[in-house]
Amino acid sequence: MLKTIVIMLIAVTAGTVGDILLAKGMKQLGDLSTMNLRGIMEVALRAMTEWKIVLGTAMLALFFFLWLAVLSWEDLSVALPMQALNYVLVAILAKYLLHEEVSPLRWGGIALVCVGVMLITKSSTSDKKPSPELAQPTSIESRTGGA
Repeated sequence: MLKTIVIMLIAVTAGTVGDILLAKGMKQLGDLSTMNLRGIMEVALRAMTEWKIVLGTAMLALFFFLWLAVLSWEDLSVALPMQALNYVLVAILAKYLLHEEVSPLRWGGIALVCVGVMLITKSSTSDKKPSPELAQPTSIESRTGGA
């Protein structure tokens, strides 16, 4: 489980940094919703050379490959909720790097998400312990192989 937590923390950090870089890069390039097709194509070409967008995409690729690794050994019902830690990092980085307003209500929601992730992670470690009923046979038939 420690391996899962460490890799997920690295993955979530990479994904969050990637998202922040993409947001910063796209804000610099302009609002696509106000552009015609030619303007969008020009921005798309500029985006391919904008270092924030290129690095952001690379960070998201790192997230993706770490996520694939975690899925190769961990239950999805445990791993997927760990991605919710992204909400914490996004709120912190968006507040300080993008200068976005994060309301107290949003912080409260983020705290609840963190509690939920901790409960799911804790349940994963307790799920893997054998229960006493399964560890010891309860009848003579089960001890002798059913004969």
